[in-house]
Amino acid sequence: MDVSQYLEIFIEETKEHLQSLNEHLLILEREPENEATINEIFRAAHSLKGMAGTMGYKRMQRLTHDMENVFSEIRTGKMKASSVLVDVLFKGLDALETYLGNIQAESNEGEDDNEDIIKALNDILNEGLGNAVVAKTTETSKPTNAAATIVSTGDSKMKFQSVKIEDHEKKAIVKAGMLGLNVIGVTVYIQEYCVLKGARAFMVNRTLEEFGEIIKLYPSAQDLEDEKYDFDYSAFIITKETPDKIAKLASNVSEVKEVVADFINLSVEDIVNYTDSLKQDDIASAQPKTVKDTGSLKAGNATTTKQAAKPVANRSVRVDIDKLDILMNLVSELIIAKNGLISISGATDIMLDNNFHEQIEYLERVTTNLHESVMKTRMVPIESVVNRFPRMIRDLSKKLEKEMELYMTGEETELDRTVIDEIGDPLMHLLRNAADHGLESNADREKAGKNSTGSIYLDAYQDGNNVVIEVRDDGGGINTEKIKRKALEKGTITEEQAQRMTDKDIIDILFQPSFSTAEQVTDVSGRGVGLDVVKTKIEALGGEIEAKTKLGEGSNFIIRLPLTLAIIQSLMVIIGEEKYAIPLGSIQTVENVLNTEIKSIQGKEVINLRGTVIPIIRLGNILKCKQADTTPEELLVVIVKKGERLAGMVVDELIGQQEIVIKSIGKYIKNHKIISGATILGNGEVALILDVNSLV
Repeated sequence: MDVSQYLEIFIEETKEHLQSLNEHLLILEREPENEATINEIFRAAHSLKGMAGTMGYKRMQRLTHDMENVFSEIRTGKMKASSVLVDVLFKGLDALETYLGNIQAESNEGEDDNEDIIKALNDILNEGLGNAVVAKTTETSKPTNAAATIVSTGDSKMKFQSVKIEDHEKKAIVKAGMLGLNVIGVTVYIQEYCVLKGARAFMVNRTLEEFGEIIKLYPSAQDLEDEKYDFDYSAFIITKETPDKIAKLASNVSEVKEVVADFINLSVEDIVNYTDSLKQDDIASAQPKTVKDTGSLKAGNATTTKQAAKPVANRSVRVDIDKLDILMNLVSELIIAKNGLISISGATDIMLDNNFHEQIEYLERVTTNLHESVMKTRMVPIESVVNRFPRMIRDLSKKLEKEMELYMTGEETELDRTVIDEIGDPLMHLLRNAADHGLESNADREKAGKNSTGSIYLDAYQDGNNVVIEVRDDGGGINTEKIKRKALEKGTITEEQAQRMTDKDIIDILFQPSFSTAEQVTDVSGRGVGLDVVKTKIEALGGEIEAKTKLGEGSNFIIRLPLTLAIIQSLMVIIGEEKYAIPLGSIQTVENVLNTEIKSIQGKEVINLRGTVIPIIRLGNILKCKQADTTPEELLVVIVKKGERLAGMVVDELIGQQEIVIKSIGKYIKNHKIISGATILGNGEVALILDVNSLV
């Protein structure tokens, strides 16, 4: 059986099950008696084992099988979850993640058998269950093994003989007899080591349906699918074949241990009663159908049962990100075409009728709605990134010997998939920083009158066109004097600069490459060693990061990210003779400022705007655009904001607000930091997009 076509589904579902196990094990450690959590853990482990077995990943299957044995004993109340057991189980999950990584990279699970983890699991199992563990484990994991070996005579193996036949089934049996067809009872025994006995029953039933029609299953089709049966089940089939042929067909399915079959005969009284009540048109409908006509009885029953129990089905589908990228690209081209039509319709030398303008407006509405719909399709809850962090904090707590708790809010906040894929590592580094450097030791916290358990907070929320993620702690805060001393020692700043720097300026030094205040490098984190990488990664996503701190009370790292990286609203401006785009999300206001209002502080131009001193950036000089011969009395200044910092960008003209498509400049042109990309305007011109963060 070629399972390569299912590899992507296997990888996605395995990730989900591993994440579920990580989350529920954390709950189990805190609440060992939580029955719902125990059941959910067992279900996830059982599913994972079955999936690995189906795909042929034997090492993965074996490890999950041994983990499932432990979960099974906890589930039955024979063992209690201890901290030591949870540690071993987490090691098992790490090993499974390694297997999954190998499968993603090389399509095989690797050569590591993880015997040490398997031995530790079995040792804990033996210790938890006492001397009789072997017998009990066998009994628990193979509930029908004993029954199967006791049976020795042919008749007692035919369990279908004791199955109750309902009235409508008796009627169908009589109809079959009148048509000269056989009704055969079958009992199928599955091998005890079978991993997916639900799937095995389905395969047997599908084989039988090629030669007749199954009119009864015991247990029911739903129970077979949910694996709520031992290792044997019974079926009644209307067919032209003999019991021997039916038994042989079912036996050909792999992992079937034995099949017994015989004719089903009703009493004379039943035959007489049901024959009298039958009509000819009923008889015609009882003819056996091929698999093409009937499909799977099991599948039909399962669907009906599920719809009755849970009317709202899972309405989400997995879509390859490449397909969404293609769709987004098509929407981008449509927006460029729309902008082109708008620019034509606005031309003064072309006289167009009202109908044309109406169609343009209609196209604009449709394009905007299509863009919003595609963007929503690409949006993913940030939960998919942050849900692995509680486990990481638990491990750090043990490694650093500090008591700490992680509190998360806003996991449902959504971001573009491309941003989600990149934001995980920066967040992980900030959390490790908070655990290692931010929080004090338990003893130091008690001396300072704090709770001995440190708190780390990860909050996400939407703010306009941005998503804000805050990573904060209630630790000792950042010692700005220590940073200043270290920066002076390294020559990062001069004495004169140090005297002028605010606390915020000093904290920003932490984001410079290779700057660290740590006395020794640890394998957990090093403040500064990775913060420059964090900043670079976030700014590459069009975002920004800033830090706030209060000595003795804690630190707060604030990340602002754009909702999307593909299509944005922007203000189109003219600088010299060139057109540029400034992202609208960064703009606060547009002001007319008299030349006489511009002052100079420490050699830099500033304006006093309603009591706030704002530095001026003359974009014409920075971008080396052609300047006008005469200086205007009044300047057009676009006030932009980065975090809490404001700046005024001097432009020559405003074109207006426009929805633009961000296009990469490409690797052949060395991209300057102040340019974040380019866009194609309606008339075919290319305009560069200014990076407000870098300019500020």
